Amino acid sequence: MIRDITLGQYYQTDSVIHRLDPRVKLAGTILFLVDLFLIKNVWGYLIATIALATVIHLSRVPFKYIMRGLKSIILLLMITVIFNLFLTDGNVIFQIGFVKVTWEGLRTAVFMGWRLVMLIIGTSLMTFTTTPNQLTDGMEKGLRPLKYLKVPVHEVAMMMSIALRFIPILLEETDKIMKAQQARGADFEGGNLLDKAKALVPLLVPLFISAFRRANDLALAMEARCYRGGEGRTKMNPLIYNRTDKMAYLLIFAFMAVDIFIGRFF
Repeated sequence: MIRDITLGQYYQTDSVIHRLDPRVKLAGTILFLVDLFLIKNVWGYLIATIALATVIHLSRVPFKYIMRGLKSIILLLMITVIFNLFLTDGNVIFQIGFVKVTWEGLRTAVFMGWRLVMLIIGTSLMTFTTTPNQLTDGMEKGLRPLKYLKVPVHEVAMMMSIALRFIPILLEETDKIMKAQQARGADFEGGNLLDKAKALVPLLVPLFISAFRRANDLALAMEARCYRGGEGRTKMNPLIYNRTDKMAYLLIFAFMAVDIFIGRFF
């Protein structure tokens, strides 16, 4: 299960999506997520799915690699679908005792499950095609107007980038600790819910110690390199929009306009 979490991992390849400005990918991801919450019918979801499939094809990230990240949310997906399916009032399709399924519940369950899958794939695709350094630069540039409100934009972008970079590292560390504990006789699968919670203690303690040690090493390394925040720092590769980025913006806004119109009023 730990190996199936792909959020925060970068997939190295050469594609149109990889070469886009990180600000375009950040804006596109945010607008795509907003779009998923605004559309209300099956046609809107179909258009969003086709658009997402097109971006996946252009990114050259293997579809199996993308779908592997969904294994980690299967339980959450099942809970979401079941709760919406059985706890939504409306026109009853069938009823067995106090358990009933309604047309409204079926529709909501399908749309919620569909939306959750596309949310995970859409956000994961951004990290698959964007390095942590590019994400930091894109966030800092995108949040630049907040500097006038005395928001430490560079520091916020740096923290978010470091958090994303540490996700795969901590997942790998968790996998190593689990294997070491299992070799010593630890059982993470057997027993009831309380037993499973207790079994996590020998996993979480060394994981937290390792995380704090890595954070301390990173802080010392940044101090040794005279890091003092973003004020006055220059960029080796400054972000500049090219023609492809501008075309991507036009396509994103066109997609948003069409999908929201069809998804809400068609």
